[in-house]
Amino acid sequence: MNGQQEIEVRALYQQLLEGWNQRSAAAMAAPFTEEGELIGFDGSQITRRAEIASHLEQIFSNHLTPAYVGKVKTIRLLSPEVVGLRAMAGMVPPGQTDIQPNLNTIHTMIAVNREGSWLVALFQNTPAQFHGRPEMVQEFTDELRQLLR
Repeated sequence: MNGQQEIEVRALYQQLLEGWNQRSAAAMAAPFTEEGELIGFDGSQITRRAEIASHLEQIFSNHLTPAYVGKVKTIRLLSPEVVGLRAMAGMVPPGQTDIQPNLNTIHTMIAVNREGSWLVALFQNTPAQFHGRPEMVQEFTDELRQLLR
């Protein structure tokens, strides 16, 4: 993977987070492929860009969602046209200034290159609860808190 590809894939991930943080279903769904898939924090599986937008619109209409703070941990070229990204993310509830540890998550994004542009084929949220290991929750949260400074 070259430096330009990495910059583009990082920007794609950031675009997803910004769409969520703007509470814009259209903005968050835009970087997905037509047949893209979203797996939500609660395990919801939504396929196709239009369905992802519809699903997100319901979330934003019915919930005051916290904002994401994310940090890319790894980017791997899986093939010349496919990249895997793993990130850690936390959420800051509206009106607050700190991350809520019980909302910490691991993001997995699979991006594909279509005619020179990177698009999201799969985006998955996995709760980062680290059951029975409070020190790991603390380390994870502390690492994300550095991004708030």
